[in-house]
Amino acid sequence: MTAYYVGFEPTGTGFSAYVPDLPGCVAAGDDIDETRALIRETIEAHVVSMRQAGEAVPRPSIVERVEVAVA
Repeated sequence: MTAYYVGFEPTGTGFSAYVPDLPGCVAAGDDIDETRALIRETIEAHVVSMRQAGEAVPRPSIVERVEVAVA
């Protein structure tokens, strides 16, 4: 199993999601749960499409959350 970083952003009508390691891999839904399910399906389809086209599938980046104190 492979895990890709997914960014979620609120929109005026719900949420959108994007995968920085897979340009063009995006999804949008009415709420975070729907968006999460849609981006999962989209990632799978995106990777299959890349493989079928003979493109190299990027390895996932290592992402870490870093908390900082900002005054």
